[in-house]
Amino acid sequence: MKRSIPVAWHKLNRMVTGGLVVLIVTLSAPTINANERPTVLVMGDSLSAAYGLENDQGWVTLLEKRLSDQATVTNASISGETTSGGLQRFSDILTKQQPDIVLLELGGNDGLRGLAPTQMRDNLASMIEQSQEADAQVLLLGIDIPPNYGQAYRDAFTGVYYSLAEEYDVPLVPFLLEDIALNQALMQSDGIHPTADAQPIILDNVWPELEPLLDNIYQASAE
Repeated sequence: MKRSIPVAWHKLNRMVTGGLVVLIVTLSAPTINANERPTVLVMGDSLSAAYGLENDQGWVTLLEKRLSDQATVTNASISGETTSGGLQRFSDILTKQQPDIVLLELGGNDGLRGLAPTQMRDNLASMIEQSQEADAQVLLLGIDIPPNYGQAYRDAFTGVYYSLAEEYDVPLVPFLLEDIALNQALMQSDGIHPTADAQPIILDNVWPELEPLLDNIYQASAE
């Protein structure tokens, strides 16, 4: 004779199963106290300062939303900033923010002004060295310039990012505006700055190199 199972047992089973699911999800998600959240510092120019857009449309704000309560994002980007200007500000910002990760997105204005790539390299190198001395990981965000500047200058300019990444063993996003710069629909009327629709693509260009750096910090904090 088949015995029937009381309805109460069905309810209890569902409650236990549901509780286990919640427990599994809770344990699998990283839990980071406010004081333990890594700080991500973005040091850039107009491409990271949401030029021509509302502040909440920029890719840095989108990054902050993606990380939610898992990290603190500080945006120290200024429109028109050169590597020289960034270097002048960098020491104080580094001391104040004490970041775990530094995203260096500078150089575009050096290129547009035709400044010497060697000087640009020295400035970026100094910021990388200061970051590493402060035990901060660095992600270098590269940019390209239009071909009308001449191929020799363009090669020297873009070569700076590759040589720095190799010398200092830091990850590199070769071209921040990959899949954006040549698409007029994703560029503002000045042909230099990306639109709001392009900002999620910029974040997607950055994320594959940034995520491993964050994972390293999360793993270290869990040990």
